[in-house]
Amino acid sequence: MAKETVKAGFRLAAVACICVWTSIYTAFSQNAEPLAIRISCGSWQNTHTPDTNVLWVKDHGYTGGSSANATTTSYIAPQLYKLRFFKLSDGPENCYNVTHLPGGRYSVRMFFGLNEDVLADREPLFDVSIEGTQVYSLKPGWSMNDDQAYVEASVFVLDTAATVCFHSTGHGDPSVMSIEILQLHPQAYDFGVQWGDTVIFRTAKRVDCGADQGVYGESYNADPWGGNRFWFSDTEPDVVAKSSTRKLRSSNPIRGTSVAPNFFPEAIYQSASVGTAVGQVLNYNFNVEPNANYSVWLHFAEIEDGVTSPGQRVFDVLVNGQPFFSNVDIVGMARGPFAAIVLHRTVSVDGRTLALSFRPNSQKSAMVNAIEIFQVIEMEKRTLNTQVWSLRVLKDTLGLPLRFGWNGDPCVPQQHPWSGIDCHFDHKKNTWFIDGLGLDNQGLKGFLSNDIANLQQLQSINLSGNSIQGLIPPALGTLQTLEYLDLSHNMFNGTIPENFGNLTHLKKLYLNGNLLSGRVPSALVGGPIHGASFNFSENAGLCGVPGLPSCSNHLTEGGKAGVAVGVIIGSLLLLLCGTCFWKRRQNILRAQRLALREAPYAKARTHFVRDVQMSRPNVHEHFRAYTDPGPQLLT
Repeated sequence: MAKETVKAGFRLAAVACICVWTSIYTAFSQNAEPLAIRISCGSWQNTHTPDTNVLWVKDHGYTGGSSANATTTSYIAPQLYKLRFFKLSDGPENCYNVTHLPGGRYSVRMFFGLNEDVLADREPLFDVSIEGTQVYSLKPGWSMNDDQAYVEASVFVLDTAATVCFHSTGHGDPSVMSIEILQLHPQAYDFGVQWGDTVIFRTAKRVDCGADQGVYGESYNADPWGGNRFWFSDTEPDVVAKSSTRKLRSSNPIRGTSVAPNFFPEAIYQSASVGTAVGQVLNYNFNVEPNANYSVWLHFAEIEDGVTSPGQRVFDVLVNGQPFFSNVDIVGMARGPFAAIVLHRTVSVDGRTLALSFRPNSQKSAMVNAIEIFQVIEMEKRTLNTQVWSLRVLKDTLGLPLRFGWNGDPCVPQQHPWSGIDCHFDHKKNTWFIDGLGLDNQGLKGFLSNDIANLQQLQSINLSGNSIQGLIPPALGTLQTLEYLDLSHNMFNGTIPENFGNLTHLKKLYLNGNLLSGRVPSALVGGPIHGASFNFSENAGLCGVPGLPSCSNHLTEGGKAGVAVGVIIGSLLLLLCGTCFWKRRQNILRAQRLALREAPYAKARTHFVRDVQMSRPNVHEHFRAYTDPGPQLLT
């Protein structure tokens, strides 16, 4: 095994809405060693496997799910004793997100195990996806078959992050023991014009023909850029069914091995399986997924003593009875014995069996050194990043229950879209987008954020029957394609946004059963929206449409705000004027007091005038009205 050159450390993903994501930050140095990340799922501490002393990094404290003791189901699994499992209450999809990866091709390998606390006959069945594409489904009996207890795939990482998700199918809790992410040569397994960064190679079978037992590449001193592949022996009946063969072995060095981009180890060419009789057809039968494309890689090197010239051993290769390669002459093609050649081709398989036949055309029996079969999977197109992030924000702000999951990509894999989400594929932009949001009667108690404005293709929103609080965000009025909006029976308050009148495609609007107030926007019910169905009832503060109170004694929120501002400004002006008048009066009085102190004559004169005024008789008292007869003077 290559020496570990990467120091891996964990920290919780910065996206709060993803409760089960693990972020692994690595410091990658540009040298000859490939990057290698190995995660011991469910482990409380970093550990080294006793056989190879390889570092496995803990994930405890950085993901959701639960930790448990593991029962290993395959002899090829790393010697780890913990696993992480995800209950249905954790959500239907749970993901690891490994970040800060240099762009390029990686081998992603996962081993599964059984939870010791669960009955042995209750093996979980679930699906696995990488980068939003489903690559594997665990089938009944997987825990009894060594080659079904793990999944391995070669995938191209474009955005410096690799996402691995486990999807519940309702049959037990998904359980994973380990995850490996091993850097490969960028051109690894280039199989032709269909090869590229949008293709995933899932390992269906990898067999070292003539070997006594299966081993990892490290036991073959393989170059670490090969991804430490595991090579099963073709003598294992649960891995491969074949006709009778005899083994060939050689210790001679093999030319043309361990070279870029695939770095096939020399050891796989130093053994071979050969037909036992002259003219015998050598057959291998492999179980595969139906209706899929497979890339078949055949490894050859002539290692039998006495076969040194072209034409001595010539044979045809057939797949499911159809010609695949004709007149394969190993010595002639490799220009001598003890030299490696690799032949590969892609074939479509309809059934569940891929049958390889090696039919001799010479006196020598057909032979093969190693076989690799990969399922070719076209990667799913992803959802718009802005919409994914917006949904994660909504997950937080709405208080979405954990059982919803909402991890990974909302639209892919297509077999497992997020609950409450409707997706549509845009063939022009070659991406998925969200066109429906249905979260009615889910016990939501948060608020609706303006991030919903990023979901511009929404046609339907149903959030009824929850306890969502706060204002109705004006961002809803920017969703020009919206046809159905149901926010009824929540706790929304404030006014209906004026820009709702811009929703010209709206057919149904239900806002009943909230705490809304103010005038219903006239543009909403009397503008360009005709024939739409509205319900504004059970909002004590709303007015302005039939069935609601008149707005004659009601002011809109804008009117109320204007009145309030006017009252405040008027009060401030009155206070200012009163203050100025009082100040002026005080200044006059102060000036008079100062003048009196400094002018005695003026003071005496003032007193005289005051005395005269006070002693002057009130002449008005001697007048009488003409109707007053006055005092009687004569008798």
